[in-house]
Amino acid sequence: MTKINNARVLMIATNGFEQAELFEPFHALQDAGAIITLAALDTQPIHGVIYDAASGMSNISGEYITPDISLEQVDLEEYDALYLPGGVISPDKLRIVPKAVELVRTAAEKGMLIASICHGPWLLVEADVVRGKKVTGWYAIRTDLRNAGAEVLDQEVVVDGKLITSRMPSDIPAMNQAFIQAIAAEIR
Repeated sequence: MTKINNARVLMIATNGFEQAELFEPFHALQDAGAIITLAALDTQPIHGVIYDAASGMSNISGEYITPDISLEQVDLEEYDALYLPGGVISPDKLRIVPKAVELVRTAAEKGMLIASICHGPWLLVEADVVRGKKVTGWYAIRTDLRNAGAEVLDQEVVVDGKLITSRMPSDIPAMNQAFIQAIAAEIR
């Protein structure tokens, strides 16, 4: 396993994140040695949802996580990478929060590694950081990505420079591997 001891990863989410898309990368990064900070609108516990592919519905999971800091408290200088989980609700809420969009835009301008999955790339669209990039995302947001100037690919993970995107929960292992390897290359 690639080690990224003491790499500092910022995750941004709010209520309605896809549970697997937050917890699985969180644990994979932690197991690889990263220090993870979860930022949200405030520091009240947030809950995830579980997408049921058979029904096409998302259900509140009952699993909560308490953010470490609020978006207003984030200092990007303290982090090596940014991760944006998906789920329909969390990215949709965050893309209308000016501070969330500003953090994503600033992270891209600073050349930080950014990984995002499923509907998470909505924040990349809102921050106007996909123009001219190769990306992927959940099927329903691909027109949004194209309209924002991205070249959209149907692959489990797409790496374009410092931007790593993925489609859906079944792609999480490939995304985790690509993200951890990219972080390892950055912190050497």
